[in-house]
Amino acid sequence: MVQIVVRGSVDGSSPPEWLLVELQGEMVSRHNSGLAGNVMGDLLYTKEGVPVLIVGHHILYGKQVKLEKVFAVLTKRSDPEQDTQDANEDDVTQVPMETDQQGSTSKSYYVTAIIKRKLIFKTRPKPIITNVPKKV
Repeated sequence: MVQIVVRGSVDGSSPPEWLLVELQGEMVSRHNSGLAGNVMGDLLYTKEGVPVLIVGHHILYGKQVKLEKVFAVLTKRSDPEQDTQDANEDDVTQVPMETDQQGSTSKSYYVTAIIKRKLIFKTRPKPIITNVPKKV
């Protein structure tokens, strides 16, 4: 059995809360370079609290829903020297986790963020039209 340690943040503060965004359909990059590290659009809220996503020349209206189960975003660290230093700290809660991996290197996971809510955009995007040419 290999033990993997799951820890809270290094400074003892609670991790930030992230939102999960659920879209209908598929998001494709214009240049087929992937979406990682690129800005997808602008997320705004109306005065009533309705989330609005603007992607290019399209607008989507959504709703915010609480998740049934909370997700944790984990970051893996496999530095054995750092793990022994962190194991000596008393303010860090350690929870062993059983895995199928074999090996002597110690690994630990840090909770980067917590996801409790998600934004659902289930309608088709509507085009944003600013100037409509007049017929002559």
